[in-house]
Amino acid sequence: MAAATAVEITHADHEAMTLGELRAWRGILRAHACLAKRIDAELDGAHGLPMTSYEVLHHLDEASGGRMRMCDLAEQAQLSRSGLTRLVDRLQRDGLLERCSCTHDARGSYACLTDAGRGRLQEARVTHLAALRSAFFARFSEEELALMADMWERIAPCNGL
Repeated sequence: MAAATAVEITHADHEAMTLGELRAWRGILRAHACLAKRIDAELDGAHGLPMTSYEVLHHLDEASGGRMRMCDLAEQAQLSRSGLTRLVDRLQRDGLLERCSCTHDARGSYACLTDAGRGRLQEARVTHLAALRSAFFARFSEEELALMADMWERIAPCNGL
């Protein structure tokens, strides 16, 4: 006998998606891919800074002292630890950030934003915001954006925003 807390799965749960479910799911995948590709191309073309690099620099800029533990940065930037390590290597080679040791944990390290990284981020912010506004924000009213944000937060609650 199944535990009392187990979720009962019905036959309907195994059927194909409804048209509404399919359109919503495919729509979010297409919208994300389209927006990410456009913003990435604009940032990279104008500043030599792909969107993932921009996001990492942005998180560091918002962090206290311009530094974050690598594991926290990976989570915030939604990258795997190995993906973040490769990206940090590139950003460090470009002088946009540096690795700093963690004084209270010899195993841990921080990614620390450099002045050059802060400068590049400031330059790219205008392009980033303009791309977001033209490709996304301008297509919705303030009320629609608020409703959309509420819906996304049902799926992935925000932490501290």
